[in-house]
Amino acid sequence: MDIKKLFEIDELTVFLHGRKVGRLVLTPAGLCAFQYDADFIPDGQSISPFALPLGLDVHVAKPAPFDGGFGVFDDSLPDGWGLLLMDRYLRAQGIDPFRLTALQRLSLVGGGGRGALEYRPESDPGKNAADGGAAAAVRAEVGFDLDVFAKEAQKFLKTDDYTGRSLETIYRQGGTSGGARPKVFLRKDGREWIVKSRAAEDPGNIGKTEYEYSLLAKDCGIEMPETRLFEERYFGAERFDRTPAGKIHTISAAGLLGADYRAPSLDYTSLLLACVRITGSMAEARKLYLRMVFNVVISNRDDHAKNFAFLLTEKGWSLSPAYDLLPSRGFGGYHTTTVNGNGNPARSDLLATADKCGIPRRKAEEIIETVSKKCGDAGMSKVSL
Repeated sequence: MDIKKLFEIDELTVFLHGRKVGRLVLTPAGLCAFQYDADFIPDGQSISPFALPLGLDVHVAKPAPFDGGFGVFDDSLPDGWGLLLMDRYLRAQGIDPFRLTALQRLSLVGGGGRGALEYRPESDPGKNAADGGAAAAVRAEVGFDLDVFAKEAQKFLKTDDYTGRSLETIYRQGGTSGGARPKVFLRKDGREWIVKSRAAEDPGNIGKTEYEYSLLAKDCGIEMPETRLFEERYFGAERFDRTPAGKIHTISAAGLLGADYRAPSLDYTSLLLACVRITGSMAEARKLYLRMVFNVVISNRDDHAKNFAFLLTEKGWSLSPAYDLLPSRGFGGYHTTTVNGNGNPARSDLLATADKCGIPRRKAEEIIETVSKKCGDAGMSKVSL
């Protein structure tokens, strides 16, 4: 697609695993409207069970919290680092990013966003969505110099007029990512990884710290993707939405529940009940409860609604592997996702949440004790419960 034709796009076709799911257009009020394709309905599944139930109805998005879009499609868009890259790249092409609609940004993402949804402009019927849009990440191969990337990322963060070939390179290697820290997509050993550099305010050992907490989470029984410490300082996690068999449809808790991930908007009770509803499994809810306890014990207070996700496979919906698990301050020093309505939760709040969600008190106490002991034995920062 010619990037200069972005402003001509007013309709998108959404694909999943090469199959047409439905159509996205904008209403006169600037809200996204979506309708499933009639051929998808008989044997397809809802891509967003709460907001977009399967059927021929036309669904119109609310103005907030996704700027007139639907959460499941907002999940495909970059945020944080990726959004900054996209906007700087667009300005370098002479395009004002603030004039773009959600549909036009999705057309830039194409097939390169998180999860498995892909977007093709109706005005470009020959386009293969799986090839990605202008923002589709170019996966760096083995031998990619992470030190050079980290240095360029710091230069990028320190100036508003970072231009040249390096801008296009780092944009295409991380322009569909989210989160605050600079990231690059990397292919190694036939698998796809997301590798982080540090943000300006991060300590120099942030990569090693996140890696150590990922190992601690695994030791506590939390399902994690494979993690590595690249070049002894860059934290990397294998992408759970990319497999040798293909992409996996993914929806964040923010996208599923219409929760604003930029501010406190969710309580773990609501999240756990939504987990039971979408997966139909108390076992999945217990996995999520374990992550809640771990976040509280290690004081990971940046536990916003986009840091939890669900995967759709042929077996149905399940909780995704965990990610972004390390101590952090959160909003005002409180947990972004509250526990029993409390942003600074105590043991009693953890137990009350278990009671509300049907998790046996004995099992909840066992999880709390196990996580607290393992964090203490590992000599890691932890909250006493």
